[in-house]
Amino acid sequence: MGNVVKFKYEQLDQLLLDAFMKFGFSEKDSKIIRDVLLMSDMYGIQSHGMQRLVRYHKGIEKGTIKVDAQPEVVFETPVSAVIDGHDGMGQLNGHYAMELAIKKAKESGVGIVSVRNSNHYGIAGYYANMAVEEGLIGFSCTNSEAIMVPTYARKAMLGSNPQAWAAPAEPYNFFFDASTTVVTRGKLEMYNKLGKQLPDGWALNKDGNPSTDAADVLKNISAHVGGGIMPLGGNTEQLGSHKGYGNGMVVELFAAILSMGGTSNHCMKDGKSNICHGFMAINPAFFGDADAIKKHFSTFLTELREAPKAEGEPRIYTHGEKEVEAVKDREENGIPVIDKTMTEVYELCEYLGLDFSKYFGDYKPPVAGDMFTGNY
Repeated sequence: MGNVVKFKYEQLDQLLLDAFMKFGFSEKDSKIIRDVLLMSDMYGIQSHGMQRLVRYHKGIEKGTIKVDAQPEVVFETPVSAVIDGHDGMGQLNGHYAMELAIKKAKESGVGIVSVRNSNHYGIAGYYANMAVEEGLIGFSCTNSEAIMVPTYARKAMLGSNPQAWAAPAEPYNFFFDASTTVVTRGKLEMYNKLGKQLPDGWALNKDGNPSTDAADVLKNISAHVGGGIMPLGGNTEQLGSHKGYGNGMVVELFAAILSMGGTSNHCMKDGKSNICHGFMAINPAFFGDADAIKKHFSTFLTELREAPKAEGEPRIYTHGEKEVEAVKDREENGIPVIDKTMTEVYELCEYLGLDFSKYFGDYKPPVAGDMFTGNY
């Protein structure tokens, strides 16, 4: 069973910057990738933070991620664009695309950008937040390797296909970032590292029956033999499975269909990731007084938080509050990382020629294996 250890932001910040530069990225690009990962950890979305470092390195080693790739605009109008990511790092393609969407929104009221031929881009909310920092409403989505089993099916055909929305508000910006599956693949990977059984209602085995075996479900997803993760609402219509499935399809529309890229069932095949993303920025000033709109939304969010509470419940949250509190907690108490992830980091440092103790002092992770030897 794995344990969780905590580190200061500055420790992980320097490690990630050094590691991505060792991978071959420029300092500027390394900072963008690092910022996406650390935002995830600071927001409490551990499945998409530090633990992705080794996965990205494997992608670079295997050639699915091309370090020197540059995003290319292949179709464009004043309000839209299609970008070919040329198998580059997802975070870099995503950052480039959302910057373009923001520029178009400031000029024309809305910017919609679809990206093909990319890779895993971290948390969708990072890009939605980019728009909020410019006073805009932001949207981001991505498909991924097929892990979602459609309602009444027994084989994964869609990805976790998250959607994120963010909008300016006081005292907390609205921030909603969620997969259209019950959980993400990263959450299964965390349970597998911790040696924990999956909760009921998360996953299906290769025959389409409920499973709590994280290792088996992950193996089946990778082998494309059947099974996977349930859509939001489970695997029957009674609790709304068709709604999670349908929202996953909306992501495919914005990410893969508009870009003419790979749908989830064609991702991670033939040596290519084929992952696609969608981005949108909306300028409130094209609907009236932007400050008045922000105030109007803030009033509604306050009314939600002050609504009558269910018996025994002390608080009603609006989306974005928990992330603000998570950041404050991690600033004060450190960022939690699974110790088995730190074993991976230790081995990666050895492989790259980085001094693990430079970042983590006397901390010793669990005994290292042979991840970076042999057929790695």
